Amino acid sequence: MTVTTDSVRSALEQDKVESHLNPVGSFEVADNPVPTGREEIWRFTPLKRLKQLHADAPLDGRNTRTSWTAPDGVHVGPVTGEEARALRGVSGWAPNTRFAARVLAEVPATLLVDVPAELEATEPIVLEVDGTDATVTSGGHVVLRFGRHSKAVVVVNHTGSAAVAAVVEIVVGEGADVTVVSIQDWADDAVHLSHHQALVGRDASYKHAAISFGGDVVRMDANVTYDGPGGSAELLGLYFADAGQHIEHRIFADHNAPRTKSHAVYKGALQGEKAHTVWVGNVLIRKIAEGIETYEENRNLVLTDGCQADSIPNLEIETGEIEGAGHASATARFDDNQLFYLQSRGVSEQEAQRLVVHGFFNDLIRKVGVPSIEDRLLTTVEAELAKNVLKEIAGAGS
Repeated sequence: MTVTTDSVRSALEQDKVESHLNPVGSFEVADNPVPTGREEIWRFTPLKRLKQLHADAPLDGRNTRTSWTAPDGVHVGPVTGEEARALRGVSGWAPNTRFAARVLAEVPATLLVDVPAELEATEPIVLEVDGTDATVTSGGHVVLRFGRHSKAVVVVNHTGSAAVAAVVEIVVGEGADVTVVSIQDWADDAVHLSHHQALVGRDASYKHAAISFGGDVVRMDANVTYDGPGGSAELLGLYFADAGQHIEHRIFADHNAPRTKSHAVYKGALQGEKAHTVWVGNVLIRKIAEGIETYEENRNLVLTDGCQADSIPNLEIETGEIEGAGHASATARFDDNQLFYLQSRGVSEQEAQRLVVHGFFNDLIRKVGVPSIEDRLLTTVEAELAKNVLKEIAGAGS
């Protein structure tokens, strides 16, 4: 069932290292037990709020509408039967969670985005996923396949109300230049459990941006492995949690080939009672992966009392022959010096806070590299800040 390239298979056979945060997977659903919350990879996730998507909830519900736009030469559409089954595990990966194994085993159709070799897409490929019913549970499988030396941007927008478990597999061909942006801008009652798995080809460049604002519970795993030397992955994330929201992002860069690179930067802000964010970063450098470079960074800005931000970077290194590896993590409130500086020049406290938050996010937003998305993100950050301002005004008047 798994479609694993020769180079990936050879590296894994020679170097059977099991990451403590990413156990060996299996396509057999029975091999992936229902999590209890005591497992390391589930201990932060509020299982009771997942509507059993992590366990055995039905995955055949009709609670989303999907549409798309694509430039000439790019094929987008659903496939079923043997064609869909052949795409299960096309990224050279076997699922290590029950929900992912169930999606690949039980969801009959796959949405395939196919970018031919050598094609340079003139505009972004946009997938619109609109939720229609959060009381119904469903599953989805998406494959983004980019031919050698192609260049393309894919944007996946999630809006509306839904409860969805999804697996997205990305195959980046040799020498390709690919950007994938996933925006979780759900309604307040949505639940989204997803796993993104990328296989980056020789000398290819891959950028993945995970952006989460809406939803009751959103958990996304963004993983990458390499299909030869010279591949580069940039993993970006931006999230903003309000009262009661749980937003969880996990990344895993598995350096299974020499002279590969990974660079991860995730930034988040929290406001409101019981707003909770989780970021878990993990990099595994296998013995074969000599000459690699990796760095992971997470920054969190706490805007009000009653919030919790968990940030856990990890490095697992099996060889000393590397160019560089490191990580950084910080969680803090507003910088009093910055606020004092702005207020001393006549800027109101609320405007000073707004400027500090924009400065916190601005450099990351610019890294996304899609102008229309950058403008949207700046607008959304402004809207999130306005929610807190309105709450303060309401509290002052009571």
